[in-house]
Amino acid sequence: MNEIQKGYTIRPMLAEHWSQVRTIYQKGIDGRMATFETQAPAEWETWSAGKRPDCRLVACTAEGTVLGWVAISPTSKRAVYAGVCELSVYVDPAASGQGVGSALMRQLIAESEAAGVWMLQGTLFPENEGSFALHKKMGFRVIGRRERVARLDGVWRDTVLVERRSEVVGID
Repeated sequence: MNEIQKGYTIRPMLAEHWSQVRTIYQKGIDGRMATFETQAPAEWETWSAGKRPDCRLVACTAEGTVLGWVAISPTSKRAVYAGVCELSVYVDPAASGQGVGSALMRQLIAESEAAGVWMLQGTLFPENEGSFALHKKMGFRVIGRRERVARLDGVWRDTVLVERRSEVVGID
């Protein structure tokens, strides 16, 4: 079954989606299982500045309701790392279990590979079982665990680095 049959489509993220994207992002932040951030930026321009202008997607219903989003950020400004990006994926809790995350990731992988990205990486909290399952399903592997890397709400947290290397984009 494709995404249209499931009641949503994957499309490029535009500034007009920001209000809904921000709300979903803030829900992820508030759950304290996705990021060290404690507040989503108020402005699209602030958020957008840290992301690549391509490979930003939303899952939307026919009515325009955003169910989830995905975007990538360069891991470095150095040219040698141009094909390495960190991904962010967030699904509205109300849309959990509908395949939204998988659909967004599949499309992101295809678009990022078309753009020459040969490695996607993510940083996950070890307790985030749903995110681990999604990343594993999409071909990510665990690279390592960073213990007590930063504090969230005054509590030291570990993170786990995962990566997916493209089988389409070659490494010379």
